[in-house]
Amino acid sequence: MNFFDFTTDSNGLIVFSVFAAVLLIQLFYYLFFYSRLAFYKPKEINKSTEPVSVIICARNEEDNLRENLPLILAQDFPDFEVIVVNDRSYDGSYDLLKDMAEANPKLKLINIDEDVIVSGSKKFALTLGIKKSANDILLLTDADCKPASAQWISQMQSRFSEKTDIVLGVGVYRKKDFSLLNMLIRFDTFLTALQYLSYSLAGQTYMGVGRNLAYRKHLFFDNKGFGSHNHIRSGDDDLFINEVAHKAKVNVSVSADSQTLSAPKTTWSEWFQQKRRHLTTGPLYKTRHQFILGVFMFSQLLFYPVFIALLFMQYNTMLVVSLFALRLIIQILVFAKVMKTLNQRDLLLISPVIDFILPYIMVSLSVSNMLVKPPTWK
Repeated sequence: MNFFDFTTDSNGLIVFSVFAAVLLIQLFYYLFFYSRLAFYKPKEINKSTEPVSVIICARNEEDNLRENLPLILAQDFPDFEVIVVNDRSYDGSYDLLKDMAEANPKLKLINIDEDVIVSGSKKFALTLGIKKSANDILLLTDADCKPASAQWISQMQSRFSEKTDIVLGVGVYRKKDFSLLNMLIRFDTFLTALQYLSYSLAGQTYMGVGRNLAYRKHLFFDNKGFGSHNHIRSGDDDLFINEVAHKAKVNVSVSADSQTLSAPKTTWSEWFQQKRRHLTTGPLYKTRHQFILGVFMFSQLLFYPVFIALLFMQYNTMLVVSLFALRLIIQILVFAKVMKTLNQRDLLLISPVIDFILPYIMVSLSVSNMLVKPPTWK
């Protein structure tokens, strides 16, 4: 068949039209949105040392606190405090934190007794920590996160200026093995970062991740905290940012030293439960953000099936394969640049395979959320 010899088969033409449409959508997202992060060069950093309050909410995290909290307390930054809210833990967290607070004046402990009845959300604990904070810049992370370097606080704080209200950081998961699960978790986290950072650079900030997120205290109180979505279990990070970003100046921090590292889930069941909880907030985003995210997801779901259908139909195969290759090359180029920045380069070769299967996993988990109530935090 000649390269430009289109068959007149009507079914093939319909499928090819769908393929061309979703291909154009995919290329638009990679070239207009995701290339912004791939070629992002941050402006000169802020040299001030405005004080920072690091806030961590922890529930039964004794081992993680023992391992990670000393790294946070040892940060190379002149003026910071660390507030840990012990949220109804029944392990040894309280005794550990009490001893550490007595030994280090930078550490403040807030304890929520086991008999306190709350909704199962960490928003209550986080609100207590914010109220007790002494500084306007709040840097949030989780007990199972460790800073990638001793410059973590310094790097995140340096992205603030007098007019900056929010800094979006990056929280990645550690490489533990070569299992499909570990690669899926890390690629999913990479893709999420690619999206929320790229959209933010395009002026469409829609979320941040609580593993590494900073904003000003007055922004929290000007918005009446989590008041509008306090009844939702999740969303202390993404729903809050989705709500306030339109009236705030947002910056991003992607340097290796500004990242946090977390231990990934080790079983499929644990990861599915975690993702189901995360997916509950998406339908509550602003309509324009749901549209931007939804169009890309829909194009992902359609792209591979219509490509495979055209191959089976042998419909202008050379052209179809060439267009597929064009999209793949652009995708790999963008992925390679961003993965280098986020220290995830080992995922590049497997990325086309995971890119194919991940959207269907997300749809399956979203459907399960409609049928069965997702789990609460801890």
